[in-house]
Amino acid sequence: MSAATLRVALAQLCSADTHEANIETVTDLARQAAGEGAELLALPEVAGLMNRDPETSRRQVVLAGDDPFIATCRALAAQHGLWIHTGSTPVLGPDGRYLNHSTLIDAAGGIVAEYDKIHLFDVALEGQAPIGESKRFAPGARAVLAQTPWGPFGLSICYDLRFPYLYRAYAQAGAVLMFIPSAFTVPTGRAHWEVLLRARAIETGAFVLAAAQAGEHADGRVTYGHALAVGPWGEVLADLGGTAPTIRVLDLDLAAVAGARAQVPAWGMTLDPLLEVMPHPS
Repeated sequence: MSAATLRVALAQLCSADTHEANIETVTDLARQAAGEGAELLALPEVAGLMNRDPETSRRQVVLAGDDPFIATCRALAAQHGLWIHTGSTPVLGPDGRYLNHSTLIDAAGGIVAEYDKIHLFDVALEGQAPIGESKRFAPGARAVLAQTPWGPFGLSICYDLRFPYLYRAYAQAGAVLMFIPSAFTVPTGRAHWEVLLRARAIETGAFVLAAAQAGEHADGRVTYGHALAVGPWGEVLADLGGTAPTIRVLDLDLAAVAGARAQVPAWGMTLDPLLEVMPHPS
């Protein structure tokens, strides 16, 4: 494939509460992706470890440089000549809390970019106990634009999806693809998942790769699935439904980004000169 086309393997997992089980799954998926000619494997949020139990997770979560899942992904990338976006996995942060940490790895096993989830999932869904990601996780401090042979890629994770200014900034910096690996709840997934992903693609004129978690997990969570690839015109290119673990391999024509942006250049407008605060009517 030329740099104008990217063959991606979009993954959907039902991640376990130990590194070992998830490493076994991702090893199989990387082999399958490489066998189908993929150049990049995109994994979901918490692909390396989905464990909300304080005691057992604390025994497993380590610094990013010592994390066994990230190390395995680097080895798999080098073994198969395959770029891997790890989705995310929890690692130990400087203040003792975890970081929801994402890594983009090149085909030689080198780390190209690292990103920590900025917007944490602190919500109160009707009929459910409040979810407070910030109780265990510290927020990331910066957006990250990764340089690749196919162009710049914007990094984000799950709840970041609801903050469009992040993706607008990536688009204005030249991003042609946005990673949005996720572990969406079922209620929010049914209501918001597809429409938000398509909106981010349309607003930025960029491809969106949203690898997802699906099913009932060992730690008691249930996730929505429906990993999506979305084109820059907002068209759904792949929907993985509720099956996990699985991948879908597809080719992205990156020239479509320039075409979409030329037709509807709204992504490049700046709001500030148009903003006017109107006085309250007396």
